[in-house]
Amino acid sequence: MTLYHIHLVMARNKEFPDGNLHRGYDIHAPLDEDGHLDKQAWEKSPSSSTVMRFWDGERSELGYLVHHPKGGWAFDYDPADDNDDETGYRLSNHVFKTGEYISIRDHGADELHTFVIASVTEAT
Repeated sequence: MTLYHIHLVMARNKEFPDGNLHRGYDIHAPLDEDGHLDKQAWEKSPSSSTVMRFWDGERSELGYLVHHPKGGWAFDYDPADDNDDETGYRLSNHVFKTGEYISIRDHGADELHTFVIASVTEAT
């Protein structure tokens, strides 16, 4: 299974008109040949798909990319607590390539934040 390093940074918004390079995610996940999250590859080794949330001087949060039985992908920072999960808007349909935009619902809030994919590289 090939893992990719997907680097997301906050896109421009009202609070950050130029975006914010200090808020985002580093994801390690398998992608298929079209750039979608590869569920079949993920199922072979789900613990290999990780996420690190970095957020303006806050302590980084480490977790896993998980696939929920209802079909959606999420970032899970504590398997014993569903309240900390962050869900992406239609992550199953997104193509993960540089320059594309992705929305993620912040845990503890109903607010969606938009991120731009800054890079996608093969993980080493």
